[in-house]
Amino acid sequence: MTADTTRSSDEGFAQEAEQRDSQVRRYASRITIVIIVLCNTVLLLGLWTSGIDLDQLIRTPDVFDPNKDVCVRFGWHKVAGVDKPVRLCSEWINLSDRSGKTHTFQRDTSVVEGADGRLYFDHGTQVDSRIIVLGIFFLMIVSAGILVNRYLIARYRARLEAERGSASTTS
Repeated sequence: MTADTTRSSDEGFAQEAEQRDSQVRRYASRITIVIIVLCNTVLLLGLWTSGIDLDQLIRTPDVFDPNKDVCVRFGWHKVAGVDKPVRLCSEWINLSDRSGKTHTFQRDTSVVEGADGRLYFDHGTQVDSRIIVLGIFFLMIVSAGILVNRYLIARYRARLEAERGSASTTS
C-alpha cells in the first residue's frame, strides 16, 4: 500500500511540475512578445524624437558620371595641387534616378589631382558619428529588455514555487 501511495504521489508531483512548466512557458512567451513590442516602441520613439535622418547617417558619395548623368550647371572648384580653380559639374540629373531630383556637388568632397594628372574625388568620412550613439542606444534597449524578461520569468517561477510550497504545507 505504501508503494502505491508513493507512486501516485510521485505521479502527482510530476503532473504538477509539468503543469507548472507549461504555465511558465505560456507566461514566458506572452511576456517576451510584450517586451519585444515595448522595446521596439522605445527604439522607434527614441529614433523619432532624436530627429536623426537614417538616409543621412551613411552617405554614399554622389559624383557626376558623364555616362549616366546630364550636367545642368557648372561651377569652379578649388583643386589641391592646381593653382587655378577647375570647372566641374556642380549640379546634374541622374538618369537612373526616377525621382528627377537634381544632384549637387557635396561640399565636404574635395577634388585632388593625382600623380597621373587626372582629377579624383576625396569624399572624407562617409559615416556619421551619430550612428555609434544610435548603436549604443539600440544595445542598451535590447539588453534592458532581455534582463527585464529574465527577471519577470524568474519572479513568476518563484511565485509558482511559493504557491506550491504553501499548498503542500497546508494539506
